[in-house]
Amino acid sequence: MVIRALMLLVAAAQTAVVADDWPQWMGPERNNVWYESGIVRKFPDGGPKILWRTPIAGGFAGPAVADGKVFVTDYVIDDNVRIANFDRKEFTGTERVLCLNESTGNVLWKHEYAVRYTISYPAGPRCTPSVDGNRIYTLGAEGDLFCFDTATGDVVWQKNLRTEYGAKTPLWGYAAHPLIDGNKLLTLAGGPGSHAVALNKMTGVEIWRTGTSPQQGYSPPAVIKHAGVRQLLLLRPDAVTSVDPETGKEYWSVPYKASSGSMIMSPVVAGEYVYVAGFNKQSVMIRMASGKPSATEVWRGKKDIICPVNVQPFLVDDVLYGFDQKGVMRAISIPDGERLWETTDVLGQRPADSATAFIVQNNDRFWLFNELGELIIARLSRQGFEEIDREKVIEPSNVAYGRDVVWSMPAFASMHAYIRNDNEIICVDLADPQ
Repeated sequence: MVIRALMLLVAAAQTAVVADDWPQWMGPERNNVWYESGIVRKFPDGGPKILWRTPIAGGFAGPAVADGKVFVTDYVIDDNVRIANFDRKEFTGTERVLCLNESTGNVLWKHEYAVRYTISYPAGPRCTPSVDGNRIYTLGAEGDLFCFDTATGDVVWQKNLRTEYGAKTPLWGYAAHPLIDGNKLLTLAGGPGSHAVALNKMTGVEIWRTGTSPQQGYSPPAVIKHAGVRQLLLLRPDAVTSVDPETGKEYWSVPYKASSGSMIMSPVVAGEYVYVAGFNKQSVMIRMASGKPSATEVWRGKKDIICPVNVQPFLVDDVLYGFDQKGVMRAISIPDGERLWETTDVLGQRPADSATAFIVQNNDRFWLFNELGELIIARLSRQGFEEIDREKVIEPSNVAYGRDVVWSMPAFASMHAYIRNDNEIICVDLADPQ
């Protein structure tokens, strides 16, 4: 009987749900898919339980969750940093990197450094930390790049991209989330010949640099495999380019013209097609060749599709879902760009400039977190948006276009959502009690 009981315990342990981490921007595979099961299908009466709250300061950077820790960055300042879009003003404050206990929200370690901001929307850092093994990488709004030991918070290496590469901080700050690729950290830098750089992730030593652009842009790098080779896709204000991720050598380039340098989304790849779009309806569909790494333009400048500003669109088969600059959610077909539908229901209001909701898939449902601080459970299909449930979990704490907003992407891990504004970070219980 004892042996049988032990066997049952082992079997139960083997079949137990393993909690997933959210170690970087857009999750473990950088695709906005939350793979955990056992998640609530509908919110309980009274809304989901808030397991803990931890005070933090300002910032747009979403948290990362890995190995029982939550990593988040912020900016501590006494001044009122709510200034109008396109305005650059100077502020002096302290950027911080905080490591929290995932179960309690208690601060395990922190690192802080003085920073003079010269950007618009100066609430704080933009980039989600990236966790890779026992290292965490953070990028501040003025280009301060750090590698820390995750256990102790000790600085392994650091550099300032702006000063090292002779670049000017973008209007809205350094906002392109770096990408770990093998032994490399890939990031936008700016400056002559160094639009993007590859650094040794363990030492910070440069491996290669590539491209010159009038501005850095804000588009996170993406690595794909097509035509039998790995390709690093880079979106800059004057071109969409593909380079060899091992050397930085260019494979192909298609011209682009971003308004105000506003190139924010990461390229969406659907088979042989690459879609990019941005501010002021600047869109282009690209077709990659199958036999060699080259590409040609299919169409450009279509109207009433998805030209995102703050939120990465989500692709399911040949349908792309996302938020247009106009503030409406749309679905378009790929590659023709035909608009299938649009709705304002996600925000429950008339369209507003750059209105946002972050989109994450969990099994057969989607989770959206909108700028009003609401978590929404929904279904998305070619036929439309179907809301299942919603609850407000946090207060908007910043201002954009004259309205209160929270513009920070949550992390979904361990059956919880980790959500921040400019005052606190919270842990929301989303486990199904059944």
